[in-house]
Amino acid sequence: MARIAYADVEVGTELPGASFPVTRETLVRYAGASGDFNPIHWNERFAREVGLPDVIAHGMFTMAEAIRVVTDWVGDPGAVLEYGVRFTKPVVVPDDEKGALIEVSAKVAAKLDDEARTVRVDLSAHSAGQKVLGLARAVVRLA
Repeated sequence: MARIAYADVEVGTELPGASFPVTRETLVRYAGASGDFNPIHWNERFAREVGLPDVIAHGMFTMAEAIRVVTDWVGDPGAVLEYGVRFTKPVVVPDDEKGALIEVSAKVAAKLDDEARTVRVDLSAHSAGQKVLGLARAVVRLA
């Protein structure tokens, strides 16, 4: 895949958005890969006892799904120099065949350094009509 050229990008450029489905099975697989077996991510009774509406997706999982919009666009995960978010709402994952959907959009918010060819990309992530990530930003080096 060809890398995006810095000269071809303007502030306001919208990246192709994406939607990422999340089911309880997805959470179990992520727990196994990450080692995060907190019961809020798989045990509905426990999640409700601690005040959550239902089982929720791992924050790091949500964060990882969101940055996929940027890495798919730039064509090289190594081009992401910085990435940070604030978690605003959990992604609630019902125990049904549909689960939840994380919807992500992003745009180039600033050109930071012409010599280094870096841009700041602002991301927006929603699930069930709620913003789940705030101040989601990545610094990316373009070709």
